[in-house]
Amino acid sequence: MVSVYVSVGSNIEREKNVRSAIAALREQFGELTLSTVYDCKAVGFDGDDFYNLVVGFETDDGVQAVAQLLQEIEVEHGRTRNRQRFVSRTLDLDLLLYGNLILKDDVICLPREEITRYAFVLAPLAEIAGERRHPMSGKRLRDMWAAFDGGSQVLRPVQFDWELPAAAVATE
Repeated sequence: MVSVYVSVGSNIEREKNVRSAIAALREQFGELTLSTVYDCKAVGFDGDDFYNLVVGFETDDGVQAVAQLLQEIEVEHGRTRNRQRFVSRTLDLDLLLYGNLILKDDVICLPREEITRYAFVLAPLAEIAGERRHPMSGKRLRDMWAAFDGGSQVLRPVQFDWELPAAAVATE
């Protein structure tokens, strides 16, 4: 089994899409470790705020299979891929870490470079995997977060009740 960490983000129907993405990931991988959900400004473009979090799980699936599954879940949530990097998204699932694998090919870059660039990736990752070491730098993720200078990158924690949809469905 390998430990995998995935960032989850949405700024289009963000609560619905984040909840649905977590359900899809649970269905595929079983037990998940979830970080706090953060409300964050869009980075690199003018757009609605995002909900962001990081999810951790264990799997026997290979890295290519995990990456493919993440793309399939994005498509199921209405994600369309285009050449523009900074655009609004129904769902963005990025493979951050796959064990200690270091890989760079046409599709996958591990560890994901955004870990060292964006508070909305590093903070929730450090929250659920703080003792883990970055595969390239060897630094603990919690130490990287403590030293992070995000400037204007503000993270606002969201009170997110993961049980709400199940309760709402039961009463209908």
